[in-house]
Amino acid sequence: MRKTLIVVDMQKDFIDGALGTKEAVAIVDNVKRKIEAYRANGDEIIFTRDTHQPEYLSTNEGKYLPVPHCIEGTDGWQIYDGLPIEGAELVNKPTFGYLDWAKYNFEEVELIGLCTDICVVSNALILKAMYPEITVKVDATCCAGVTPESHAAALLTMKMCQVEVYEG
Repeated sequence: MRKTLIVVDMQKDFIDGALGTKEAVAIVDNVKRKIEAYRANGDEIIFTRDTHQPEYLSTNEGKYLPVPHCIEGTDGWQIYDGLPIEGAELVNKPTFGYLDWAKYNFEEVELIGLCTDICVVSNALILKAMYPEITVKVDATCCAGVTPESHAAALLTMKMCQVEVYEG
């Protein structure tokens, strides 16, 4: 069975930049180990990048979250230093959930990254709806939310929607 790891928005702005948290910093080593394990097995790895434009504050999202972040081409938009991206596919997404997953032929998908309660949950639910018969799972030790409480709520939501949530 072909396995795919989707590394969601492990970008500088979400780790120690404009929207960074200590919880995001704390998962970096776990994420790196997970990526290295998938790579060692020869599995597919896809990184998503939250991608905004300079006029971000005038967008609907910018009205609700008025903190410029992940502006395309800036340092904060880049994948966090030290995460092994060689050979992985990079996908830019302008919103929480990537809407072009249908172009892939997934058999099993695991999601990790940031933020559990926004982009991880959005993509997990989109994938589960598009591919209802495949395993979609999330390693909670490789995710962090905006707050620990919203992280836990997102994990519960995913469990309720038949996403396999586990810890390491």
